[in-house]
Amino acid sequence: MISYFLNKITYAVLTLFGVVTVIFFLFNVLPGDPAQMMLGQNEDSEQLARVKQKYGFDKPLSTQYAYYLNDLSPISYHLNNQSDYTYFNRDKYSGNELFSIGNGTIALKWPYLRESFTKQGKKVSQVLAETLPNTFVLAISSITIAIIIGILFGIISALYKDKWLDKTIQIFSTLGMSVPSFFSAILFAWFFGYVLHEFTNLEMTGSLYELDDFGEAMHIKWKNLILPAVVLGIRPLAVVIQLMRNSLLEVFNQDYIRTARAKGLTEFQIIKKHAVKNALNPVVTAISGWFASMLAGAVFVEYIFGWNGLGKEIVNALNTLDLPVIMGSVLIIALLFIIINIFVDIIYVWLDPKVKLQ
Repeated sequence: MISYFLNKITYAVLTLFGVVTVIFFLFNVLPGDPAQMMLGQNEDSEQLARVKQKYGFDKPLSTQYAYYLNDLSPISYHLNNQSDYTYFNRDKYSGNELFSIGNGTIALKWPYLRESFTKQGKKVSQVLAETLPNTFVLAISSITIAIIIGILFGIISALYKDKWLDKTIQIFSTLGMSVPSFFSAILFAWFFGYVLHEFTNLEMTGSLYELDDFGEAMHIKWKNLILPAVVLGIRPLAVVIQLMRNSLLEVFNQDYIRTARAKGLTEFQIIKKHAVKNALNPVVTAISGWFASMLAGAVFVEYIFGWNGLGKEIVNALNTLDLPVIMGSVLIIALLFIIINIFVDIIYVWLDPKVKLQ
């Protein structure tokens, strides 16, 4: 168990290092000066020079890369010169100095994702902290819909194989996988939020938190979650139905299922005690992948419904060339995929005793 987690941590660090390297050089070879992006149309030569010095943009690309790694590393090195980019400022870095080495200091801190170009010096970590919880709520709601309904319909479809009920479920499942999410979002927003608004009381756009009618306080609007959660859950729901049906049909052909039937167990007992648990492995794999993708940001769904999540924030950052927000979002996405994959491995062990962590 310990060696497994050590290996996973090693792979996670190497993967994140690769992601950091790729996104840094990818976004830093783009045309345009980051300092000018920050200042917009109001820059002058003096302001431009100060910003470049403050953020290290006046240094060679290799030095900027070293600065970026130093910012992200929990244990980092900082010069004691206040005019240097790496100077340890508590308003900038969240952490504590450990000890001094020469004219520098070793510090233990949280990874620093830098500041947004377009949000008046707001830290990227603050931007992500405001948007990621909304995406998390949306993803949890969507994947819950997909799991519950998908497994239930998959079981029904397998039990009534090749009958009209099975064929009907398969038609809707195929349709759900075929229709793009952005088209479903537009259709649902128009039909349920506009055409049937008087009956559903749902809005075409809206986020989890909204200002009250007086503009004084933020309140949770749970009804705004319904449409984006349903739309986002359609495709994983269709996948879960197909996987659950096919996996369950394979399990029904196993010897231990025939033995259970020979012992006189009812179909419900066989499904509950033997079949479902052993048929869940491919479903867990699919669910983990979809859940990671949802947490990464349901870009089209969030943008169409006006849901203030990570996906919408990424779109806004791309439109305004807010590079630190884009880079920080990609890093968070990579970290989420790694964490979810580790949890999936642990779930496999629980579902199938023959699988071991190694």
